[in-house]
Amino acid sequence: MIPSVLPTYNRAPFAFQKGEGTWLIADDGRRFLDLGAGIAVNALGHAHPALVAALTDQAQALWHTSNLYQIPAQQALADKLVAHTFADTAFFTNSGTESCELAVKMARKHFHDAGQPDRTDIITFSGSFHGRSSAGIAAAGSDKMTKGFGPLLPGFVHLDFGDHDALTAAAASPTVCAILVEPVQGEGGIRPVPDQCLKGLRDLADAHGLLLIFDEVQCGVGRTGKLFAHEWSGITPDIMMVAKGIGGGFPLGAVLATERAASGMTAGTHGSTYGGNPLGCAVGNAVMDIIADPAFLAEVNRKAGLLRQKLEGLVASHPDVFEGVRGAGLMLGLKCKATNTDIVQAGYAQDILTVPAADNVIRLLPPLTITDDEIAQAIDRLDAAAATVAHHLA
Repeated sequence: MIPSVLPTYNRAPFAFQKGEGTWLIADDGRRFLDLGAGIAVNALGHAHPALVAALTDQAQALWHTSNLYQIPAQQALADKLVAHTFADTAFFTNSGTESCELAVKMARKHFHDAGQPDRTDIITFSGSFHGRSSAGIAAAGSDKMTKGFGPLLPGFVHLDFGDHDALTAAAASPTVCAILVEPVQGEGGIRPVPDQCLKGLRDLADAHGLLLIFDEVQCGVGRTGKLFAHEWSGITPDIMMVAKGIGGGFPLGAVLATERAASGMTAGTHGSTYGGNPLGCAVGNAVMDIIADPAFLAEVNRKAGLLRQKLEGLVASHPDVFEGVRGAGLMLGLKCKATNTDIVQAGYAQDILTVPAADNVIRLLPPLTITDDEIAQAIDRLDAAAATVAHHLA
């Protein structure tokens, strides 16, 4: 008999009733150190007082009016995002998946309105994840994402991650309009695109008149120690997908774009009932006020260096369990020799939460507010989990 909640998740056998910073408290009172942060969503941890105040104050005033009217908090958040990024304009969504849908529409509409309607193909890469909508799964293209859901939305050219020759050839096609890439793949196993490769993508897009789209749903909003991950490379995209951390736990996303890239999106071409609502934008403004502060980002970088150093030591201590550390900032992955889900499960017994990913990787995506003491506790708990797994391997 099918359960009342559609059984599309393999859930861990516990539930949480309260969150405090980097900690989640289960209904039996156990305190878990949360290195998943709701899959990079709770960028400022659980129940951050500034976010609680922003949401509570707004909830007592006004929840929803729709985009038929002016929404001052939405305008304020758009102004902040434009001021802090490459973008000239922003559209607000409820999720990364919705941001993907608009990014795809925006790129194709740009070329349609520019008199090049045959330019509809978007280049994407193996290991990518762009959400679970029809466009999102078609963009990723993997069997795991697409099997049973055909016919798939056409217009995506799938290339192997790192195949420069195939990329050069594909970009020259007269039907290609854009390149879509995650500066750091999340679901694909914490795989950063090297800075020189991001620069190469920008050069390639410019050489062929393509739009460059960055999916920073998971790697953005301070996660890598810059406000957005692509900033490390010194180049900018034409369109960027944002979500997860921007709402700090409240459903909120955005598409940021240059004026040129967004030129086709005129009145009536796109919309959202809830996107940019007063509640979401009140929280998003509070998030931006904290994370966009250079002093805050400097602390993220310091803590990221500390965590990575300690993780390298952990890998060296358990050579039969771990292979190495990868990633950037506080978006780190442990490449495993043992089965990654076994290590995640062993972590549960040590009251620590991590997130599995492809390529046999464990993702470590803690709140950006994690403390040095909590980093030390995380290493101790991961060490105990690894020792349990190593014992079973022996």
